[in-house]
Amino acid sequence: MKASKLLDSAVFVAAVVLTLAALPPRLFAQSWSVQVDRIDPGDVNIEPAFIVAIYENLLVELDKTKQFKQVFRSGDSSAGGPDVLILKTKVEKYTPGSETRRAVTTVSGATKLHVRSQLCRRDGQVVLERVVDGNVRFFGGNLRATHNLAHNVAATLKKSTLPDRTLSVRGQN
Repeated sequence: MKASKLLDSAVFVAAVVLTLAALPPRLFAQSWSVQVDRIDPGDVNIEPAFIVAIYENLLVELDKTKQFKQVFRSGDSSAGGPDVLILKTKVEKYTPGSETRRAVTTVSGATKLHVRSQLCRRDGQVVLERVVDGNVRFFGGNLRATHNLAHNVAATLKKSTLPDRTLSVRGQN
């Protein structure tokens, strides 16, 4: 009987170890926090309301993913530790749309955003860079494109593998 319990315990421990080893690395990314920098409009002529909406929606969508320990705003004094990555976002293309045209026809009037997002360490080293789109094609206000963009950026980061924080922190010392 004791041998059977011992064998059951060994099998259980092995199953737990194998399960943890099979988990995707992004589940361990919660050792990082992220600070969202202000949105860089680049050379694109984009309304300030869109810039603010992208920024605010990024904060909300990144928090929803639960990928990061904390999500900080730009300039937050409590975001100074070595476990903080900085998200930099630059608008590369913007096509203003028309809610009226979208309501009348489904082939025109789309609002489109195209951004380059970089996740950087404090020293400026880029650890992840992606180009992401957001748009509103059919129904919804023009600012809905900023929500869709932020959702797509957060989803892209969640699918990506972040660097191991323990190795990164050791390398900075």
